[in-house]
Amino acid sequence: MKIAIVGSGGREHALGWKLAGEGEGHRLYFLPGNGGTQTLGENVQLKPDDLDGISAFAARAKPDLVVVGPEGPLVIGLADRLEGEGHLVFGPNRSAARLEGSKAFAKDLMSKYDVPTARFRVFTSPEEAHAYIDRASRGLVIKADGLAAGKGAIVAKDKAAAHQAVASLMEEKIFGPAGDTVVIEERLGGEEASILAVTDGRHYAVLPASQDHKRVFDRDRGPNTGGMGAYSPAPVVDEATLARIEDVIIKRTLKGLAREGITFRGVLYAGLMINEDGVFVIEFNVRFGDPEIQAVLPTLDRPLSDLLVRAADGRLKKSERLKPAAWAVCVVAASGGYPGDYLTGIPIRRLDEAAARDNVVVFHAGTRLEPDGTVVTAGGRVLGLTGSGQTLRQARRTAYEAARLVRFRGMHFRTDIGVKGLRRLHKLGVTAS
Repeated sequence: MKIAIVGSGGREHALGWKLAGEGEGHRLYFLPGNGGTQTLGENVQLKPDDLDGISAFAARAKPDLVVVGPEGPLVIGLADRLEGEGHLVFGPNRSAARLEGSKAFAKDLMSKYDVPTARFRVFTSPEEAHAYIDRASRGLVIKADGLAAGKGAIVAKDKAAAHQAVASLMEEKIFGPAGDTVVIEERLGGEEASILAVTDGRHYAVLPASQDHKRVFDRDRGPNTGGMGAYSPAPVVDEATLARIEDVIIKRTLKGLAREGITFRGVLYAGLMINEDGVFVIEFNVRFGDPEIQAVLPTLDRPLSDLLVRAADGRLKKSERLKPAAWAVCVVAASGGYPGDYLTGIPIRRLDEAAARDNVVVFHAGTRLEPDGTVVTAGGRVLGLTGSGQTLRQARRTAYEAARLVRFRGMHFRTDIGVKGLRRLHKLGVTAS
């Protein structure tokens, strides 16, 4: 099978790694890929938002399946374009992609179809937003309506911070037109988790739950990033909680979209807050999470390609939960200065040594392979160092042993990925963690 994977990050490397390991002779193309993906297939130098270029490539290469990794191309209609030209695409169409492309659309849909989420208001006027903040009696989160590279949600520690967030998004336009509209919602307490459901719009396969770590520093301090690491499965999502998530979030959302005349084929990603009051959607995404998928895929012992094809083709025959066969922890190694300004082109040392370790996969995210064979940094999040094991503690130890081997100037990573999971397992009396 010929499979084209659109994107250049750790998510796309992880998808290619899983597909390449199926032993079915898949021929993989990465558009454009990175310094690690070309060991699995062919890198094709096309930007993910180059709809004309990708369309022309698909006409030439005739892939059996196109998997769209990042959200940007989906929001601008890449799936619509390719499907209209007769290609099978894993990824929702433009209308369905509004679940991530517009926070206001997503919140309105949840409100209409009784999907649990924080109470909210939508604003297009900064003056009205500031007035609402003045009247608020609870903690607030201010979100840019449009795409902001995972950094458009600002948790305000007080009213002054909330006012500054509105000013930054709506007046200073730090994320451009993404901040023309903002969603202001009540801040929820609890523990976060991520659920990824591969769906054909009716049936779905729920992948093992994971927990992302958005803040740049240990103990959830510092600014939000695209994600500094993840582990899977997440103990906070027990069987009863997962059943609740299926009933009130996945099923209601898919039915709500269908009633709006929208068929969702791809990945429904629910970012959740779990507390004593239940489960609540913080956000929806319309693609595999990065770095979550780098922790989820190593836990699965079944092929991925058939699942993606059947979802894209509308042929999932039942809804199911995919059980994890192992634990996995992904530690993101980031460039110095990230999530702010950072340098690129810095050589990365001891990659091969880390990748050669048992139960370790080194997923490339922001890397580039130079003509002389040197791998250098090419982004903010550079590598996802993933360790697997039969316990969370074992997976965590393996991941961090690999992370401490790799070297590049300015490199930094969190040292507490998975600690919340260990603490929860301890509370549950699980000693073999």
